[in-house]
Amino acid sequence: MPANVEIKAILHNRMAAEAIAARLSDRAPETIEQEDVFFRCAGARLKLRILGPKQGALIRYARPDLAGIRSSQYVIARTTEPEALREILGQTLGVIGVVRKTRTLYQVGQTRIHLDRVEGLGNFLELEVVLRPEQTEAEGKTIAQAWLENFRIEDNQLVAVAYIDLLVSPTGSEQLLRSPSAWRLRLFDPGRRLKTRSRCRVQKLGSVRLTNRSVDFPAEGIQP
Repeated sequence: MPANVEIKAILHNRMAAEAIAARLSDRAPETIEQEDVFFRCAGARLKLRILGPKQGALIRYARPDLAGIRSSQYVIARTTEPEALREILGQTLGVIGVVRKTRTLYQVGQTRIHLDRVEGLGNFLELEVVLRPEQTEAEGKTIAQAWLENFRIEDNQLVAVAYIDLLVSPTGSEQLLRSPSAWRLRLFDPGRRLKTRSRCRVQKLGSVRLTNRSVDFPAEGIQP
């Protein structure tokens, strides 16, 4: 089964990350509009990536929810009928939610650098070291660690879960909101409704309400 070593992190400065990626890559970046539909799946995550009316991919992947360098095993099936497949899987398994993002892809050797602008969440860096058949996971993690240093990623920027979890899960949203880096994702105005399925709301009293729970923060400390 194919495997990657991966990292996901909140981006403080997208322009700086773009400059680093452009300097290290030997080819022009590719900008991709992606819609990922997630379905119920035991023991893994299952998503249909829709890239166009006649282009998509069904992806099943398993990786630990770990804020750091982690391995991911996956299987991909390409399709020319993504909407039909979406309907079949939705009726059969049930839809968890949808992630819409604009991905800027840089390729450097065996590493895919993703600069993601995720609807309702903000800007993220995602790194995928695609392991060769003869490579060990430890070798992949060594390469990934070097990438963390190149992009100057701090521990408090690392994200453990998938974008879908940040959007639809109260636990995932809480993890993001508690991160000191979260406030740099976007500018929060008092009373502004966040565009996420976790039903967050920033109130004038300086608390973020997640479904039936609240996380307090100092309003004056919020940054765009």
